[in-house]
Amino acid sequence: MDIASFRALRTASGQALLDEVAAADVREDALLATATRLRERHDPALVAAALTEVRLRERARPKFGPDAARMYFTQAGLEQSTRASVAAHRARRFATRLDGARVLELGCGIGADLIARGRAGLPGEGVELDPLTAEVAQANATVFGLDAPIRVGDATKATVDGFGAVFADPGRRTARGRVFDPRAYEPPLDVVLDMARKVPAACVKVAPGIPHEAVPDGAEAEWVSVHGDVKEAALWLGSLAGDAGRRATLLSSDTDPEVWTLTPHGADVPEVRAWGRYLYEPDGAVIRAHLVGEVAELVGGGLADEHIAYVTSDRLCPTPFASAYEIEDVLPFSVKRLRAELKRREVGVLTVKKRGSAVDVDRLRRDLGFGGRRPGRSGAELTLVVTRVGRDPVALLTRPVRTA
Repeated sequence: MDIASFRALRTASGQALLDEVAAADVREDALLATATRLRERHDPALVAAALTEVRLRERARPKFGPDAARMYFTQAGLEQSTRASVAAHRARRFATRLDGARVLELGCGIGADLIARGRAGLPGEGVELDPLTAEVAQANATVFGLDAPIRVGDATKATVDGFGAVFADPGRRTARGRVFDPRAYEPPLDVVLDMARKVPAACVKVAPGIPHEAVPDGAEAEWVSVHGDVKEAALWLGSLAGDAGRRATLLSSDTDPEVWTLTPHGADVPEVRAWGRYLYEPDGAVIRAHLVGEVAELVGGGLADEHIAYVTSDRLCPTPFASAYEIEDVLPFSVKRLRAELKRREVGVLTVKKRGSAVDVDRLRRDLGFGGRRPGRSGAELTLVVTRVGRDPVALLTRPVRTA
């Protein structure tokens, strides 16, 4: 889709076509027939643009919920955009600490964060290098009734004069896929941080896998997960930075989520101990933030292996920061023995988890007789955890602990 086609979609006739496409069958097996029918009455380029937009809106639902149906996207913009629940969480921090200061967003993409801050009452502007993406961001700001000018330009050359804070979202994708080295961000993280230091407060969105040594002095690193799935990380600087240095933030869901935050509080290095009655699997954000020790302290437990983030304890201590499993048995890892044990227990539904093991989960399931789809299969449910203690591979037969 080019700018001319996108602008045509914004006209009255383009909006009518979008509504028509939204009501049509745009699934893969029906797409050609739908496109052919629409091209009989509409410009083919406009039809292609409308089909692309409607299909992107459908893909955007997990990130943006009902708002996706009225937003505009590009494929690259959707892939890198911030999930609405995470953007809203971040906007609350901006609004709480900045008292209405204007925010300049460097590399605003399709405007997800800009919109979240605008809804939280913070005025702002955006800079975006790609002209089409900038136009999409402006359209989204208009959809939500926000006065948020979007300028086309190089974010590294933008002036920050007059702004109380900067938010930056450097590109972390290339034609070859995701970029993990902060020096390979576009623009590089060091360049973005130099700009961010020119204002009283800043936040820079980074990849969850950012090395801790890449976090600058004085910044606070935050890892965010939604319903147990790590979504992203951010660096808070200046007056937006807390004193914790690092934190794990958990959102229970995308809709009206509960929010839990864990920060370092001087927990001792977890002791290495034998398997207890319970296994705790820390949330991914907790692991990324190096806060497994804090979880071990919360549940009165330790680690079975000092290098593997599984906590074990004899106490059941429900916590949002880790999933709990009751350990029924601990066995040396052996496919033959496991197959016999699962058969003896009449296991019908098997979940396999692993950490610190090179085992191929899909192959292991097949070897244990649980490959493929077996609808209606009856029998007990069990969670098999494959890990190691030192160099010894072990298999834990467990059941999830359901807490209210």
